[in-house]
Amino acid sequence: MARFGALGGGLGGLGRADRRGGRAARVGASGEDQKRKAPPFKVVLRDAADLVRARKGRLAVGFGLLVINRLCGLVLPGTTKFLLDEVIGKGRRELLGLLVLAAGGATLIQAITSFALSQILGRAAQRSITEMRREVQRHVGRLPVAFFDQTKTGALLSRVMSDAEGIRNLVGSGLVEVAGGLLTAALAIGILFYLSVKLTVITISVLSLFGLVLLYAFKTLRPLFRERSKINAEVSGRLTESFSGIRVVKAYRAERREALVFSKGAHRLYRNVAKTMTGFAGVSAFSTLLLGIVGVAIMWIGSNEVLAGRMTLGSFFSFTLYLGMLVGPVVQMVSIGSQITEAFAGLERIREIRDESREDQGDAALEPLPRIVGNVEFDDVSFEYEEGVPVLKNVSLAARPGTSTALVGPSGAGKSTLIGLVAAFYRPTSGVIRVDGRDLSRVRLADYRAQLGVVFQENFLFDGTVMENIAYARPDASREDVLQAARIARCDEFVRELPNGYDTIVGERGVKLSGGQRQRVAIARAVLADPRILILDEATSSLDSESEAAIQEGLGELMKGRTTFVIAHRLSTIRNADTILVLEGGRIVERGSHRDLLARGGRYFDLYTRQHGLEANLFLNPGEVGVAEPEASAPQTSADANATGLPFVRTPRE
Repeated sequence: MARFGALGGGLGGLGRADRRGGRAARVGASGEDQKRKAPPFKVVLRDAADLVRARKGRLAVGFGLLVINRLCGLVLPGTTKFLLDEVIGKGRRELLGLLVLAAGGATLIQAITSFALSQILGRAAQRSITEMRREVQRHVGRLPVAFFDQTKTGALLSRVMSDAEGIRNLVGSGLVEVAGGLLTAALAIGILFYLSVKLTVITISVLSLFGLVLLYAFKTLRPLFRERSKINAEVSGRLTESFSGIRVVKAYRAERREALVFSKGAHRLYRNVAKTMTGFAGVSAFSTLLLGIVGVAIMWIGSNEVLAGRMTLGSFFSFTLYLGMLVGPVVQMVSIGSQITEAFAGLERIREIRDESREDQGDAALEPLPRIVGNVEFDDVSFEYEEGVPVLKNVSLAARPGTSTALVGPSGAGKSTLIGLVAAFYRPTSGVIRVDGRDLSRVRLADYRAQLGVVFQENFLFDGTVMENIAYARPDASREDVLQAARIARCDEFVRELPNGYDTIVGERGVKLSGGQRQRVAIARAVLADPRILILDEATSSLDSESEAAIQEGLGELMKGRTTFVIAHRLSTIRNADTILVLEGGRIVERGSHRDLLARGGRYFDLYTRQHGLEANLFLNPGEVGVAEPEASAPQTSADANATGLPFVRTPRE
């Protein structure tokens, strides 16, 4: 039970579109497949600055250690001058021990500070990555359902896991190494000017070109890193889909096709990486060329300076060592520059996702929602996923506590959308939805969803135990409460046969259970939630007749005193509904009880008789003719019967 506790209870993690004024958020507007405009670089830079400020303490300590480390690094080249000019050149043996002691002590301090730097900055980087992942996951979990409708799971995994990884180079060793490199270069330049102004001016003149190359590379390669993250997300998303749907892949012998799709994506990723490598290889080659030019110039001019007596051999040797301390950070910039460029590309993509509006934005300013009675009203509600394409049109209805409202109609009529509006997954384009007289768009989302219970047609179970999956609705529920909910949903009938009972692992998406067993667990989860509003979307579609009869009894107990909405394609399962709404083309075309709607002989009568006849003739061989049952009192014309396209229509008995 504890395993799922952190994930929250009920429906708190489910989304809906923007619900604060204006038109409803469009599903297509948030999709990963839509080209999002990259955030301004100054915004990304501000995010980077926030990351640095959050770890300023550790970074300050790290920078202090780095200063000590780099200062100690200046000792060895400095002792070389005295070794050559004083000890060897002038025979001053008394200085040898002091020079060796100074060089050895400085080296020891360098080793200690290097270890401390690795620990302090490494931990700071990993903590920042962890917090960034947590923050992004929390934000993504609060985005509207509309966003998830159009965004691949793999793409979101990439945002949470891979894109956050790059920030280690901002709050870890990368940024401090840049600062340390600049410090080392500045110290080295000062000493180089002291040793030889002429050689230092020549060196700086040549190396200044490298700064321009780095600036160009940063502007050119950053989009490539951004594109790499996008490609990686797409490839990961498709790979996740193919693994999740492995049974479909194997059933249709699509292994080769999936391999081809993955190969194309992997090749796109390879081409992107190759371009990046070419860019950095060019920068590296140019840096090598510049260093070679500097080396040749220093060799020629420096040797002439020594031969002319204007520079000692020790000074020239020290100059070359300090020159290495100047050139080293420049070369290091190539590697660190690529890491920081990748970090900024990841921050750009994270900023994109963080700019998406949360579904509960502004909830804190609203009054808490107390325990509701369950009166649900739709007042002239219309809804559009895409502007100008209405899915629901001017829908009005009222559902009271203790009553059940069934939604029927052909596919695409708007049944699931209407249920989505009840569950607050979306906000109406026009009209108002009220719960106990309150505008649903003005109540706290978490408070409202805490009083909902749902059983979807596609039942999702987590890779945990049966007990944990039922307790997902209320992580703080006692074991006895969970077992009671399981008994109502008739879970105990099959759980007894499992190897570890309620502690049996059900596998990813509940793969170790049958469809009917998964559905019973989902029903038990809704029972445990003790909702005021209950939503059943084909709640018994995966059950055999015997199990369905048993579950209907449990559902009857669950529905008492609650406001229940039911979607059913098998119309025989909703005969006892208090109100049946017939939807077609996004409108309610009929409403009433089962008996009343049959007596009218309208659209519901047509749907019911068609389905009843289809079920009766489902297993007839071609050419066989069934025996029609006695007709019901509901009107039926020959035209009605012929409309089924079947040899006969079995009309319902009342």
